[in-house]
Amino acid sequence: MAGVFPLDTSRGGQSRTFVRHFSVPPEAIWPILSDTARFNEAAKLPKHTIEEIPRDDGSVLYIGRAKIGPFSLIWDDNPVNWVANRWFRHCRDMRTGPLRYLCAKLTLVRESEGCRAEYTVEAAAANVLGRLMLATRFFPSTRDMFMGLAEEAERYATGVSPIPFDYQAPAVEADVGERVDRLVERIEASKRGHGLARQLADHVLQAQEVDLVRVRPLSLARDWDTPARKLIELCLESARAGLLTLRWDLLCPRCRIGKAAVEALDELPEGAHCDTCNISYDRDFSRNVEVAFVPAPQVRSIEAGEYCLFGPMSTPHIWVQLTLAAGAREVVEADLPLGSYRARTLEPGPEVDFEIDGGGVPTIVVDVESIHIGSANGAGAVALENLGGRPKTIIVEELRWVRHALTADRVTTMQAFRDLFSDQVLRPGDEVSVGRVTLMFTDLRGSTALYSDVGDAAAYHLVREHFAFLAAIVRAHGGAVVKTIGDAIMAAFSDPADALRAALEAQREVDGFNRASGGQDLVIKLGLHEGPCIAVTLNGRLDYFGTSVNMAARLQAQSLGGDIVLSKEIFANPALGVLLDGMAVSEESVHLKGFAEPVSFCRVSV
Repeated sequence: MAGVFPLDTSRGGQSRTFVRHFSVPPEAIWPILSDTARFNEAAKLPKHTIEEIPRDDGSVLYIGRAKIGPFSLIWDDNPVNWVANRWFRHCRDMRTGPLRYLCAKLTLVRESEGCRAEYTVEAAAANVLGRLMLATRFFPSTRDMFMGLAEEAERYATGVSPIPFDYQAPAVEADVGERVDRLVERIEASKRGHGLARQLADHVLQAQEVDLVRVRPLSLARDWDTPARKLIELCLESARAGLLTLRWDLLCPRCRIGKAAVEALDELPEGAHCDTCNISYDRDFSRNVEVAFVPAPQVRSIEAGEYCLFGPMSTPHIWVQLTLAAGAREVVEADLPLGSYRARTLEPGPEVDFEIDGGGVPTIVVDVESIHIGSANGAGAVALENLGGRPKTIIVEELRWVRHALTADRVTTMQAFRDLFSDQVLRPGDEVSVGRVTLMFTDLRGSTALYSDVGDAAAYHLVREHFAFLAAIVRAHGGAVVKTIGDAIMAAFSDPADALRAALEAQREVDGFNRASGGQDLVIKLGLHEGPCIAVTLNGRLDYFGTSVNMAARLQAQSLGGDIVLSKEIFANPALGVLLDGMAVSEESVHLKGFAEPVSFCRVSV
């Protein structure tokens, strides 16, 4: 059966298999035991370094180095093979030390009341010391380690323990503890702590290192069952206070791991090279520029190095990763959910997208210079074939982007970021693509008459109050005011639904604002549009430029006041229909300055 790798007796290896039964199904235990970096840290294995050496054929040689006790070990680190929720296998070919090679394989087998885990360790001696190790404590120690960690994993999977593995965090010096206490007070006093600052501080001081090399607010929001905006604001405020350090990561579009990291936006490179995938790539705020955080070094220092470079949970979007020899074909059992996927190789080369819609998974065929889709297999199986002249590692991955990455397009449309990090701007003359952003433009109808009626000073004061009124609504719905232009504002949102909610609230609440501000009858004109643009620095702040910006401004000019003008891109979004239920909507078309063809839009009467 595919995925079952027999002992290579030609290499003189020995193996042992240890079995543990779990009360939970494979998909509940897989994320814990296949998180090889977390597993190795919990097993108290030392960190190691990985040197990535590109080969002439486009593949990469991975050389690991570590010191374990008296041994300085060097090895070739082979790519892990796995099928999500079923099995993984990782082998290292040792260049130095007492062993010639070492492999570990985990297999999960579904049982009626849970699953069975089979953990197989295979090794071969390189010298007399290696033979002595394998004849004495090596396998019993491995068994004890696995059984102990498996017990901890079950307690976590069944909700008995709040953490996957028991972990002894470094001792906190008294002065560090006092500093952290002061930071917690400062963060909560800012109103952006949301009562979570102490929990975050404890996480920074006590969590495993694998949880701290990249602190992702969206992951914490999921784990803590807390709204994402609160966690984002908490992390931003914590970075400003000094508990965390903000970092911009340029994610590789293939492995989706950060390969370039800077602390200032004006240091963000135009592109990067991923040695793991051996490709160069550029940047896009919406796709591969991520805002992440690490503990401030004065609070907790994270040692450099890796617990495991490879591993299924390092790239959880990959469901199947399998190395095939030239001319080989494998059929593996796999339970891929319905959705959009991509087939590619670990080595640089072509890729092909496909859908799983209930009709089975197509065969993935890798040729010398191409990948193509073959006939579909039955449910629960994936066929892979390598027709090339050398080994290839074939990957089947979900097309969804990193679900818990806080991309730059999202954070830069949040008012908390713009308030706390107004100094985080691009280099003069630099520009970065933004795949999609929702833009709101507003203006006051008849503002010239207002200045004439009440006088310049009173009108100016009223306009400023109206700016604060709108800014509060924008902030409450996860957006940010980019700038004010005369009596108008330009705001940005990462989610068009949030933008529409803000627009509806602004028009519904303006009468209350008018009554509270002395009875003046301010009427707001408002337009929304979603589309691509570029981010630039203008007048010392992050701004947006391009056709989408012009469209949003022109649509606002079509507003009569008290209504909302939506571009056809916004109105066609099916997720927004529920927000407009029962409202009067009319479709119109007009020639707009700067656009050759008539532009269709929808007017919403509020």
